Amino acid sequence: MVTGNTSGNRNIKVLLAKLGLDGHDRGIKVIARAMRDAGMEVVYMGMRVTPDQVAQTALQEDVDVVGISILSGAHMRLIPRLTKALQDRGTLDDVLLLVGGTIPEDDVAPLREMGVKGVFPVGAFTTEMTDFITENVGRGRSAPAG
Repeated sequence: MVTGNTSGNRNIKVLLAKLGLDGHDRGIKVIARAMRDAGMEVVYMGMRVTPDQVAQTALQEDVDVVGISILSGAHMRLIPRLTKALQDRGTLDDVLLLVGGTIPEDDVAPLREMGVKGVFPVGAFTTEMTDFITENVGRGRSAPAG
Protein backbone atom coordinates (compact mmCIF):
# COMPACT_ATOMS: atom_id res chain seq x y z
CA MET A 1 0.00 0.00 0.00
CA VAL A 2 1.36 3.41 -0.97
CA THR A 3 0.79 6.25 1.46
CA GLY A 4 2.13 9.71 2.09
CA ASN A 5 1.48 11.61 -1.12
CA THR A 6 -1.45 12.73 -3.17
CA SER A 7 -0.22 11.39 -6.52
CA GLY A 8 -0.61 7.75 -5.51
CA ASN A 9 2.61 6.84 -7.33
CA ARG A 10 4.99 6.51 -4.40
CA ASN A 11 5.61 7.79 -0.94
CA ILE A 12 7.16 11.21 -0.51
CA LYS A 13 10.87 10.62 -0.11
CA VAL A 14 12.69 12.81 2.41
CA LEU A 15 16.44 13.15 2.93
CA LEU A 16 17.43 14.38 6.40
CA ALA A 17 20.91 15.41 7.49
CA LYS A 18 22.93 17.37 10.03
CA LEU A 19 25.39 19.65 8.23
CA GLY A 20 28.72 20.71 9.67
CA LEU A 21 30.01 20.00 13.14
CA ASP A 22 26.63 20.01 14.87
CA GLY A 23 26.66 17.10 17.32
CA HIS A 24 23.07 16.97 18.62
CA ASP A 25 20.81 14.54 16.75
CA ARG A 26 17.93 13.70 19.08
CA GLY A 27 15.56 16.22 17.46
CA ILE A 28 16.18 15.12 13.88
CA LYS A 29 15.59 11.51 14.88
CA VAL A 30 12.20 12.49 16.34
CA ILE A 31 11.43 14.33 13.09
CA ALA A 32 12.50 11.31 11.01
CA ARG A 33 10.13 9.08 12.96
CA ALA A 34 7.25 11.56 12.61
CA MET A 35 7.78 11.72 8.85
CA ARG A 36 7.93 7.95 8.62
CA ASP A 37 4.75 7.69 10.69
CA ALA A 38 3.12 10.16 8.26
CA GLY A 39 3.81 7.68 5.43
CA MET A 40 6.98 9.23 4.05
CA GLU A 41 10.11 7.34 3.11
CA VAL A 42 13.03 8.78 5.11
CA VAL A 43 16.73 8.62 4.31
CA TYR A 44 18.75 9.85 7.30
CA MET A 45 22.39 10.62 6.51
CA GLY A 46 23.41 11.31 10.08
CA MET A 47 25.66 13.97 11.54
CA ARG A 48 28.69 15.85 10.28
CA VAL A 49 27.97 15.55 6.59
CA THR A 50 29.03 18.07 3.97
CA PRO A 51 26.79 20.04 1.60
CA ASP A 52 28.30 18.10 -1.33
CA GLN A 53 27.47 14.77 0.33
CA VAL A 54 23.87 15.88 0.88
CA ALA A 55 23.48 17.13 -2.70
CA GLN A 56 24.96 13.95 -4.16
CA THR A 57 22.74 11.74 -2.00
CA ALA A 58 19.67 13.81 -2.94
CA LEU A 59 20.47 13.21 -6.60
CA GLN A 60 21.22 9.50 -6.19
CA GLU A 61 18.18 8.80 -4.01
CA ASP A 62 15.82 10.91 -6.18
CA VAL A 63 14.29 12.57 -3.12
CA ASP A 64 11.39 15.00 -3.03
CA VAL A 65 12.55 16.81 0.09
CA VAL A 66 15.89 17.75 1.62
CA GLY A 67 15.59 18.61 5.31
CA ILE A 68 18.57 20.05 7.16
CA SER A 69 18.85 20.43 10.92
CA ILE A 70 21.34 22.99 12.20
CA LEU A 71 21.67 23.89 15.86
CA SER A 72 25.21 25.25 15.64
CA GLY A 73 24.33 28.64 14.17
CA ALA A 74 26.30 27.92 10.99
CA HIS A 75 23.25 27.96 8.69
CA MET A 76 24.24 31.19 6.92
CA ARG A 77 27.57 29.60 5.93
CA LEU A 78 26.37 26.07 5.20
CA ILE A 79 23.06 26.61 3.40
CA PRO A 80 24.60 28.70 0.57
CA ARG A 81 27.09 25.87 0.02
CA LEU A 82 24.25 23.34 -0.02
CA THR A 83 22.11 25.32 -2.46
CA LYS A 84 25.11 25.72 -4.77
CA ALA A 85 25.85 21.99 -4.57
CA LEU A 86 22.20 21.19 -5.35
CA GLN A 87 22.20 23.71 -8.19
CA ASP A 88 25.44 22.27 -9.61
CA ARG A 89 23.69 18.88 -9.82
CA GLY A 90 20.53 20.35 -11.33
CA THR A 91 18.34 19.40 -8.37
CA LEU A 92 17.75 22.67 -6.50
CA ASP A 93 14.46 23.35 -8.30
CA ASP A 94 13.38 19.71 -8.02
CA VAL A 95 13.49 19.34 -4.24
CA LEU A 96 11.65 21.04 -1.43
CA LEU A 97 14.48 22.40 0.71
CA LEU A 98 13.73 22.75 4.42
CA VAL A 99 15.92 24.01 7.25
CA GLY A 100 15.24 23.66 10.95
CA GLY A 101 17.02 24.46 14.16
CA THR A 102 18.28 27.58 15.85
CA ILE A 103 17.34 30.02 13.11
CA PRO A 104 16.92 33.69 14.10
CA GLU A 105 13.90 35.42 12.57
CA ASP A 106 16.24 37.86 10.76
CA ASP A 107 17.75 34.94 8.83
CA VAL A 108 14.47 33.54 7.47
CA ALA A 109 14.15 35.93 4.49
CA PRO A 110 17.80 35.51 3.40
CA LEU A 111 17.41 31.72 3.62
CA ARG A 112 14.30 31.90 1.44
CA GLU A 113 16.22 33.98 -1.09
CA MET A 114 18.81 31.18 -1.21
CA GLY A 115 16.15 28.62 -2.13
CA VAL A 116 14.92 27.37 1.24
CA LYS A 117 11.17 26.83 1.05
CA GLY A 118 10.40 26.12 4.69
CA VAL A 119 12.10 27.25 7.89
CA PHE A 120 11.22 25.50 11.14
CA PRO A 121 12.77 26.98 14.28
CA VAL A 122 13.44 25.01 17.44
CA GLY A 123 10.08 24.17 18.99
CA ALA A 124 8.20 23.73 15.71
CA PHE A 125 5.71 20.87 15.81
CA THR A 126 6.41 17.83 13.67
CA THR A 127 2.87 18.06 12.29
CA GLU A 128 3.74 21.53 10.92
CA MET A 129 6.61 19.96 9.02
CA THR A 130 4.74 16.94 7.70
CA ASP A 131 1.73 19.06 6.69
CA PHE A 132 4.03 21.57 4.94
CA ILE A 133 5.72 18.77 3.02
CA THR A 134 2.45 17.10 2.04
CA GLU A 135 1.01 20.42 0.86
CA ASN A 136 4.08 21.49 -1.11
CA VAL A 137 5.67 18.41 -2.68
CA GLY A 138 4.86 18.19 -6.35
CA ARG A 139 3.51 21.68 -6.79
CA GLY A 140 5.15 25.03 -7.03
CA ARG A 141 8.37 24.10 -5.28
CA SER A 142 10.22 26.82 -7.13
CA ALA A 143 7.97 29.49 -5.58
CA PRO A 144 8.38 30.45 -1.91
CA ALA A 145 5.85 28.80 0.36
CA GLY A 146 4.61 29.22 3.93
